[in-house]
Amino acid sequence: MLKEFKDFITRGNVIDMAIGIIMGSAFTAIVNSMVEDLLMPILAGITSGVNYEDLVINIAGSQIKIGSFINAVITFLIIAFVLFLIVKSMNKLHKKKEEPIVETEKSCPYCKSKIDIEATRCPNCTSKLENYSNSNE
Repeated sequence: MLKEFKDFITRGNVIDMAIGIIMGSAFTAIVNSMVEDLLMPILAGITSGVNYEDLVINIAGSQIKIGSFINAVITFLIIAFVLFLIVKSMNKLHKKKEEPIVETEKSCPYCKSKIDIEATRCPNCTSKLENYSNSNE
């Protein structure tokens, strides 16, 4: 049983997942700092310092903290937008350019067999192929 557990733990997917979780938690700290320390003060300056956290509705003696909810929604939208920009820029970095397709064969216009692109005579029907372009009709 101990050997099975060791095999499970050292399997590549488990280690990759653990690294992903650790990196995600470290990245969360960066994104939270960006939102709380950089973007929210800018947003507070734009809205003349309105603090949504203090917005409360009292109904029958209980408090509905609508301001906290608004603040959480704004924070979520900012985090989602920042992550969108990061993922978009990472996708641009990893985008592979498609290599052009180089044709190495052409078809004989007479017998329709495949032959080397540089051939001047068809080896199957011995037809001359001097001015023939590869249109694959």
